This record gives sequence, C-alpha cells and structure tokens, in this order.
Amino acid sequence: MVASAPAEMETNPSLLTADEGLYTELGRSGLRVSRLALGTVNFGGRVDEPQAHRLMDHALGRGLNFVDTANTYGWRVYKGHTEEVVGRWLRGSPTRRGQVVLATKVGDQMGGGPNDEGLSARNIVAACEASLRRLRTDWIDVYQMHHVDRRVGWDEIWQAMELLVAQGKVCYVGSSNFAGWNISSAQETARHRGFFGLVSEQCVYNLVTRHAELEVIPAARAHGVGVFAWSPLHGGLLSGVLHKLLHNSAVKSAQGRAVQALEVHRRAVTEYERLCADVGLDPAVVGMAWALAQPGLSGLVIGPRVESHVDGAITALGTRLPPHVLARLEELFPPVGRGGQAPDAWLS
Repeated sequence: MVASAPAEMETNPSLLTADEGLYTELGRSGLRVSRLALGTVNFGGRVDEPQAHRLMDHALGRGLNFVDTANTYGWRVYKGHTEEVVGRWLRGSPTRRGQVVLATKVGDQMGGGPNDEGLSARNIVAACEASLRRLRTDWIDVYQMHHVDRRVGWDEIWQAMELLVAQGKVCYVGSSNFAGWNISSAQETARHRGFFGLVSEQCVYNLVTRHAELEVIPAARAHGVGVFAWSPLHGGLLSGVLHKLLHNSAVKSAQGRAVQALEVHRRAVTEYERLCADVGLDPAVVGMAWALAQPGLSGLVIGPRVESHVDGAITALGTRLPPHVLARLEELFPPVGRGGQAPDAWLS
C-alpha cells in the first residue's frame, strides 16, 4: 500500500469515529449496522480460530459491529465450524453479544437427508435451532436465506420466519443471491400477511460484476431493503492481483474466480492498477471505495484474513474518489448494456 495519497484525493479514515460515517440503518429498519460487515467465510481452512478471534476483536475495536456468517461456513473443516468459532468468541466476553449485530444464513445443504437443505418450514426452524446452539446465543439479529428455493412458496417461508420472530429467536429476515423479482415477490407476500418481510439483501457486486445494478438494487430500494455487496474485490482480482502475482504474494487472488476473470479482464486490470498507482492508493481501497459510493448500496461484506485487511476496508470507507478517477473506472469496467437499471439499460 502507498503510504500517502495525493492532495486531490479525499481520504478520511477518522470517519470511523463519526457515527454518521460508519453506521447506517439496515434497509427501512431502525437497526444500525456498520457499513462494513465482517464476513467469516475464511474462518476455518484459511484462518484458524485464534486468528479469527483476533480479527473479530480488531474489527469490533474499530467500530465494526456487523458480523456475517452462514451455517455451512467452515466446510473446509466441517459444515457449522465457523458458527462454532463465532459462538466461542461471543461467549468470551459478557458484553460482546450485546455489542454485535449477528447475521447467519439458512438454505444450503447441511446433511445427507432430503430435508437437510432448502427453505421448507421444517428446515428453516430446525436450522435456526442448530445455528443458535453453535453460535451460543439466544437470538439471531438477521436470519438470511442463502439462496432462492424455487420449490417452496412464500407463504410457507414466511410462516416459518414469523414463528421464529414471535419466539424471539430471530429479529429480522434477510436474503442473499436473490433476483430482483424474488425480492418483490417476497415483499408483496409478506405485506399481505402483515409481516415486515425482508430487511436486507446480500449480492455479488463490484466493478467487474455489475448485474445487480439492473434489477436487484432498484428492487431493493423500492421495497426498503438494504443491500450489502459480497466479493467487492471479485475474489481479489481488484486488490492488485498483477502486482501480487509478480511478487509471489497472491493468496486468494491466485485462485478461484479471480484467476478465471483475469484471463478475460487482464487489459482492464492492468490499466486499473496503473490508475491506482497514479492516484497513490492501494487497488483494494479503490475497488471498495467505488462500491461504497454507488447509489442504493448500504455497505460491503469483507472477508479479511489479517487485521490489515480490516484496516484497508476502513480506509476505503473514508475515501472519496474524485470525478476523473470515477470516470476512468467507468471506462475500464463499463456497466451492463447502456448502464442504469432495467429496462433502460438495454433499450436502443
């Protein structure tokens, strides 16, 4: 990372000491969450438990109160492992649970039985009980559907969620990886039932993958649903992958979607890293700062492995990219179609 930014680049990491800079209401709710959610997908297999606890301590100490996990995380060890790691951390302090907004997910396959996955009422309720045990808590702040289950109707899903809310085991319900019409369908059914419905959506969104601009983000805004972007650096592609590969320091950016995308976007990524060097900022900071500046985005889910990754995201939160940098980013990574939301994006 470059030590200092040019004078024209507005950076203010001290925003994290200002309430209005760090926190936002989650969708139309009154729940205040940090705009950086600590994602735990790397806990177990990439980050061991002591380091995971240090990361959560560091993030909470810097003001990040939003911790996001899922019942299947930790699969490199065994499914459910990450929730157990988070649960032991929560129990390590008598005040920690009250400081944290805790989110987890349901829907992915957890066992070999035919009812051990999906969004049936049975699995939603059973999976919630299992997550509560692993997390060592009495309630989940945001219980998220990990994916759409096209086999199950919304009345059944909301019946189960209403039960969990009435029992005090869940405060809010969120979604992840939904299409725009899934969000609208869910909300209309909830409205007819007199239920609050979705409070948040997590979707993949970054400079490379901008499909959410077409319908997901507009639908979420229309229904008062907060949006958090996961993989804001496209698996490390936007974190300075070429520089890291050159110096043999790539970890996550040397595998998965980042490697596949690099073959397609190498020219743009080369120019992107050159632009970041010109403005004196780490590429990861630029990528996250761009995402945080987009309309309708509540915040980012970050997946740090070391404390410096948390600090880099905090720097991004306090960085305002000037117009000429934003314009150049649009040239390098253009939006889908003509840009904007559907259907205007593809009208000739």
